[in-house]
Amino acid sequence: MDKSAREFLRQLLATPSPSGFEQKIQAVVRKRLSGAADEVTTDVHGNVMAVLNRGGSPRVMLAGHCDEIGLIVTHVDDKGFIYFDRIGGPDPACMLGMRVRIQADGGEVLGVIGKAPIHLESADQRGKGVKIDELEKLYVDIGARDRKDALKRVAVGDPMVYDEGMIELANGRIAARACDDRVGVFVVVEALRALADGKGDKLNAEVWAVSSVQEEVGLRGATTAAYAIAPDVGIAVDVGFASDHPGVDPKKVGEVKLGGGPMLHRGANINPVLEKLLADAAKKHKIDTQTVGEGRIPGTDAAAMQVTQRGVATAIVGVPNRYMHTPVEVVSTDDLDAAVKLLAAAIRSMKKNHDFTPR
Repeated sequence: MDKSAREFLRQLLATPSPSGFEQKIQAVVRKRLSGAADEVTTDVHGNVMAVLNRGGSPRVMLAGHCDEIGLIVTHVDDKGFIYFDRIGGPDPACMLGMRVRIQADGGEVLGVIGKAPIHLESADQRGKGVKIDELEKLYVDIGARDRKDALKRVAVGDPMVYDEGMIELANGRIAARACDDRVGVFVVVEALRALADGKGDKLNAEVWAVSSVQEEVGLRGATTAAYAIAPDVGIAVDVGFASDHPGVDPKKVGEVKLGGGPMLHRGANINPVLEKLLADAAKKHKIDTQTVGEGRIPGTDAAAMQVTQRGVATAIVGVPNRYMHTPVEVVSTDDLDAAVKLLAAAIRSMKKNHDFTPR
């Protein structure tokens, strides 16, 4: 990963963008796409869509969702403490004692999710977490003197995220909140840039790189973007469960390790012709991949793309991820580079009017 790509990844992981509040991160995406695509547009939902080689065939949509799980202000009490609800699916067990960044109209407001000292808890309270239906027990302290003081700084409906940026671990691994799915956006954007810098390689396909919104609350951005683009092929790039750490059973999620390469899924959501094309491209270019079997339809943008209009040949390229939906998700930058290489190679191998009909 070169210096400019790494800086783009760092910016993606640093920029708050809970579902429905993706404006800041989409500005980062548009800047990175500038000059690489034939055209970059933003739709009414906030999806950023960049097209390369317009008029080519087949029409390919690459989707990575830029939204993240988060929290939203629902109430401010008389003492100035802030109560909240979830955006998407953050784990309440991770919330206690966390620092947060509230995205207020006047700028970011810092706060902490408070907790009574363990010294003052009864024996039966100690060590117990908070359940999803007990969020009313949690609150954010921004240091306000009272309700009036708090409301000068924040408002009901302001979103917030954990105050956790990217840190670099050993062996090319990074940790951050919202690797789900900023790393997918990274791969999609960098794949389009790689295709644009093709050094004379023939490109038959029309390629759309989409930074989609509101995936964490129901695949909403990909649904409308796919309807507008009407792709022949749709590939979602999203994180998947790594099973190389304690607490995860490979018998449930498969043998998946960080640094083992992108995940290629097989199942009802995956077009078998497209899956073979991806696997063949990986083999030809000596890119390690990891196969995952999916008995159900995974909750990625591929599920929305697959059933758009007359139907779309879909696939998922997964990035192995440890500790999903926590503030410390861990991925390997080697897997990100391999996913970019795989997508570019697979798309370059597509023939004009490529038929993806299973036979």
